[in-house]
Amino acid sequence: MTLVTRRNLVTGAALAVPLIANSSLVSAQVSEALLGSASDAERIAMDAYIYGYSLITTEVTRVQMSNVPALSGLHGPMGQFINVKRYPPADYRGVSAPNADTLYSAAWLDLGAEPTVFSHPDMGDRYFLFPMYSLWMPVVECPGARTTGGRAASFLITGPGWSGQVPSGMREIKSPTRYLLILGRTYANGTDADFAAVNALQEQYKLVPLSSFGKPFTFHAPPVDPNPGFSMTDKPQSVILSMSAEDYFNRLARLMGTVAPPAPEDGPMLARMARIGIAPGQPFDAAKLNPAVREALRDLPQRALAVIGAGRSSLGNEVNGWTVTKGLGRYGADYMKRGVVAAFGWPANLEEDAVYPNTTVDSEGRVLSGANKYTLTFAAGQTPPVNGFWSITMYEVDQGWWFVPNRLNKFTVSLRDDLKRNTDGSITLHFQNESPGPERESNWLPAPKGDFIPMLRMYWPKAGNPSLLDGSSAPPWVQRVS
Repeated sequence: MTLVTRRNLVTGAALAVPLIANSSLVSAQVSEALLGSASDAERIAMDAYIYGYSLITTEVTRVQMSNVPALSGLHGPMGQFINVKRYPPADYRGVSAPNADTLYSAAWLDLGAEPTVFSHPDMGDRYFLFPMYSLWMPVVECPGARTTGGRAASFLITGPGWSGQVPSGMREIKSPTRYLLILGRTYANGTDADFAAVNALQEQYKLVPLSSFGKPFTFHAPPVDPNPGFSMTDKPQSVILSMSAEDYFNRLARLMGTVAPPAPEDGPMLARMARIGIAPGQPFDAAKLNPAVREALRDLPQRALAVIGAGRSSLGNEVNGWTVTKGLGRYGADYMKRGVVAAFGWPANLEEDAVYPNTTVDSEGRVLSGANKYTLTFAAGQTPPVNGFWSITMYEVDQGWWFVPNRLNKFTVSLRDDLKRNTDGSITLHFQNESPGPERESNWLPAPKGDFIPMLRMYWPKAGNPSLLDGSSAPPWVQRVS
């Protein structure tokens, strides 16, 4: 497996950044923008906005989640796990497309002063994963059942430029940015007994500064910033949209200075951005640009988000009506893909860990609606090929994708439902608003009365034939039956 670790970040950035970080050189390049084509400068500004969108999105999310004095709901101080104890309820309207398969354990780390040791207990044969994201949003590494196995383990997570002795028995994970997000998921089958078992595991997920490892340690929350500079409650997309382009680019330049150094492959983009005065660690002054460019910056956020939104359709391929999105979690210099994911799927798993096909149409191309009845049939031996597990979640569409309230309190269907098989060994699932009858309810996924979207979650999809990853396997069409 090849992960985007940017392990050569410090060395590579040291070669690239000095080419543009010198203030006199930046001034000369801004002068070029003053005299040159306004349209060129506008294109650079647009590209720079998209380039930085994942970084600004992740930073806003970090502050909103962690700039608090104590654990509360989905918020918690830096360096402490936020453990979700149960699936979201039927009326949940927090983050779109919630899941009812795993329980989250999220934590933000500040690696500026020293590394952090992350430990988990023996997980047995339970599926789990702990993807770790840099501020730019790529997956740095992903300890879990697929990669490191279920035995108890400890990992030393280090920040940019750290050098030192890695304790015996630990594996070092190098973060390219000062701040890092752990977004862990642990499988739970939905019963009270299993929730309790997972909660017991969550209590053993530990984060300890390296200097305190192996010693008595009491967590103390970092000070709260009373003026973070933006709303702590508005959605990150709204917060970013409310920023002026000048504010946005100043935040981007400040973060690139020391907190989130650009990757070596970003050199060409950094050289372009320097032409309009955007450089790591340097203040951005729009007043130095020509009047036409300054005017274009006024509505740049709105135009850039429209461009990002238009790129959403290019993320996935359609197979049997299902949109299958792959290649996430590692982006290289594909800043548009990274920006689209930041806007619509933050922060996204590696395809080796999870793929989430979804569909909105039946086999005739008609929009799925609870006014009708549908089936989905997996031929014998052809359920989704995974090493972990699979499930299908039903969502109603209402300014987001949400669980469908129903008398069974059932939001997903999977093999844990003891699915009934047809005489030929195939499995037929039923997507409809009303029950298909008691004898078929194990295979029923309740739909709303209006439009709906089924999402197939495949954790640890198989890599060999048959595989969704190489196209040798695909979900079957949804068939309308009445």
